[in-house]
Amino acid sequence: MSQSPESPQQKNKEAKGWHNVRQLPRNIWVLTLASFFTDVSSDMLIHLLPFFLANVLGMRTVTIGFIEGLAETTSSLVKLVSGRLSDRLGRYKGLTVAGYALSTVAKPFFALAASWPAVLTVRFVERIGKGVRTAPRDVLIAGSIDDRQRGLAFGLHRAGDTAGAAIGLLIALLVIWRLQGNQLDLAQGTFQTIVWLSILPAVTAVLLLAFGVREKKQAAPVATDSTPSLPLPRLFKRYLVVLTLFTLGNSSDAFLMLRAQTTGLTVVQVMGLSVLFNLVYASLSGPAGSLSDRVGRQRLLLVGWVLYALIYVGFALIQTPWQMALLFMGYGIYYGLTQGVAKAFVADLVQKEQRGTAYGWFNAVVGLAVLPASLLAGVLWQGVGSWSGFGVQMPFFAGAALSILAAALFFVWFPPHRPVKYF
Repeated sequence: MSQSPESPQQKNKEAKGWHNVRQLPRNIWVLTLASFFTDVSSDMLIHLLPFFLANVLGMRTVTIGFIEGLAETTSSLVKLVSGRLSDRLGRYKGLTVAGYALSTVAKPFFALAASWPAVLTVRFVERIGKGVRTAPRDVLIAGSIDDRQRGLAFGLHRAGDTAGAAIGLLIALLVIWRLQGNQLDLAQGTFQTIVWLSILPAVTAVLLLAFGVREKKQAAPVATDSTPSLPLPRLFKRYLVVLTLFTLGNSSDAFLMLRAQTTGLTVVQVMGLSVLFNLVYASLSGPAGSLSDRVGRQRLLLVGWVLYALIYVGFALIQTPWQMALLFMGYGIYYGLTQGVAKAFVADLVQKEQRGTAYGWFNAVVGLAVLPASLLAGVLWQGVGSWSGFGVQMPFFAGAALSILAAALFFVWFPPHRPVKYF
């Protein structure tokens, strides 16, 4: 039988606001802190990879797009498998810890990579770790909180994640400034130093998860291959279609970093813009998640995707560093409005027993679309072979157009004034 939940406005009258964030359960805080330290580690070096590939190894944007896209595609396929496996096991902590640990083990090898295939290999393994951990971690978040505070919990998690990214970028910025000053390009020795510094916060995150997360024991029998499972709801499948369309225009943020360099910004200055982006993102994620508990997630997603289109048009047209700074701030607003809310919306659309599988599909679809999106962006920008492409503007115009199409389709299938239904 189909069931119609209350509208967000009716259902969440008693929902607690952002000011009561300190009352969230222990698991939410531990998972948030783990993501904080992981992003301190990851963002110290991952944002430097496109500079390392372009400035040190001399790679074209199509190669950078291929590496980023293939790494995310691999991660996405693993997320799907991990999500289904975690539902069958009825246990989520073990896979979460294992995924974080694998990414931590892979990171030191970035310092040893001296060619783009070596970078691809390390990035491949590091993303497998992310694939293993993401879906079960999201289920732990959703299962640790009342549904009236689901947006708040995911918003806090994204805020912690993003605050860690800002700290990691600041550390990288200071190291770059100390070792090479305000040089335009990144030096290999600087990159290697940052890789080694990134290991400590990554290990801290693994230890926090291993000893801090408490998982409820599964009382119900664990599903087997012979146990029938309910199909994923129709509206959830439609949500995946919309996300795929949107993500095809949302190439790797590596292209934003390279775009910033085209305005004359040095590596240090681009890292400073990334810090600004993450600070805006972190400050909005929690309040936006809490707001979605009260007014409905559809409204925030629609506003965010339209804003994304406008910002990408701006990335295509800008000519000066100060314009780039404004756009990075706007990009942080888009992320703050949508990233935690998009994940909370998944739990709204499926039943509790399907969350691992649903989050696996959600993350898989988003990640799988990154490969063609990044390849498309790289080819549009600098071409392939003897063809030089259309130039710097075209990838961003294409991303804006696909975002508007996705927002229109989302509005048709998920009108903001109408409550969602599971079936």
